[in-house]
Amino acid sequence: MDPVLLGEIFSGLMFFGIIGFLMLGFPVAFTLAGVSLMFGAVGLWFGVFDPSNFGALANRYIGFMTNEVLVAVPLFIFMGVMLERSKIAEQLLLTMGKLFGNMRGGLGMSVIIVGALLAASTGVVGATVVTMGLISLPAMLRAGYDPKLATGVICASGTLGQIIPPSTVLIFMGDMLSGINAQVQMAKGNFAPVPVSVGDLFAGAILPGMLLVGLYLLWMVFKAITDPKSCPATPVPEDEKKDLAREVFVALVPPLLLIAAVLGSILGGIATPTEAASVGAIGAMVLAALRWRLSFSILREAAISTAAITSMVFIILFGASVFSIVFRLMGGDNLVHEFLSGLPGGVTGAVIVVMAIMFLLGFILDTFEIIFIVIPITAPILLDLGIDPVWLGVMVGVNLQTSFLTPPFGFALFYLRGVAPNNVSTGMIYRGVIPFVGLQMVALAIMFAFPSIATWLPRWIYS
Repeated sequence: MDPVLLGEIFSGLMFFGIIGFLMLGFPVAFTLAGVSLMFGAVGLWFGVFDPSNFGALANRYIGFMTNEVLVAVPLFIFMGVMLERSKIAEQLLLTMGKLFGNMRGGLGMSVIIVGALLAASTGVVGATVVTMGLISLPAMLRAGYDPKLATGVICASGTLGQIIPPSTVLIFMGDMLSGINAQVQMAKGNFAPVPVSVGDLFAGAILPGMLLVGLYLLWMVFKAITDPKSCPATPVPEDEKKDLAREVFVALVPPLLLIAAVLGSILGGIATPTEAASVGAIGAMVLAALRWRLSFSILREAAISTAAITSMVFIILFGASVFSIVFRLMGGDNLVHEFLSGLPGGVTGAVIVVMAIMFLLGFILDTFEIIFIVIPITAPILLDLGIDPVWLGVMVGVNLQTSFLTPPFGFALFYLRGVAPNNVSTGMIYRGVIPFVGLQMVALAIMFAFPSIATWLPRWIYS
């Protein structure tokens, strides 16, 4: 058999083999590396893979560890964990609940607004969902909310940190797309391409993030009009209204100042994402100290949690590097290029198929797993076809937000299930997120029809 064809067959089988092992419950990082090594050995036996290519892994790993951009990841995670410990989320939820409680659907709207604010100041999905589940879900159930609507709005709002900056997913995608775009442009003969940065993706994700928030709020308004029993009003007692303005000011100002310091410095070109992340980490500790929540034990817990989350992400990245080398050097790139280039509809058809594949993978894989596997395979082909890298990165971010909501492995569903009362069944949670997954698909369709939603702001800021 033709060695080129044989290598492409092995690379395709390796991709589906990894998916199969992951569905069996094997750890992601070790599955990526282990299955790739097995297929590399098979490729060596048939003469379609040279194991000396693994020599590039050491340099690649050192590159990851010395990459200044990726240093922002543990800093943003630390910032999010510290803010969660400082009880800012709790104060925001309680205050916004009072502010919007007199309206039908008001509690749901307050959860969405708080979710957006926490996303822009922490970006830690798990902590946000758990906090809102512990505080807002009991209040919504006591007020007579439909459990499906209550759980759905909490899960969806908690995952906004996946797309609203500062998002760790956007940091990784920005770093990956920067290198891929440079390689693609140089292959085309453009030796001075316009660089793609994490700041570009942060700026590009702001309007799509606000689009999602707007769609969620419109859904709550729709439910309040068409099904008022599912989201009744919760009038605030008169004695609690007296200091409401002061409570709103005290609850809103700290996170807004932190958002302005972090995102404002990045978008204004004052600081790099890593420098802004360090400012955010210090700012989170200052806010915790002002609330008398800063202690050695809290710092220790935050540091351990940061180390655990960062280690999990980077070990997946290391395993994905092994997969990428074996897949590409056995001819997987050619296989994907031929497949996407031959689709009906040209560029449009290729983008739709890639987005559909990522959406389906979201049912069984985590966001980081998907981007580390799929982006290195598909992004070079899509960028070569003329797709804007910033638009592609933001589209992928919005698409993969659904991976937190789609059963059976949606992490937001697990987080909420762990803190929800027994009278809220798992089936209620699963059914509750369906409308919000649909709203995310609507947002994707709007961005597909109007790409400037993701590209206008970064071009305006960095022009």
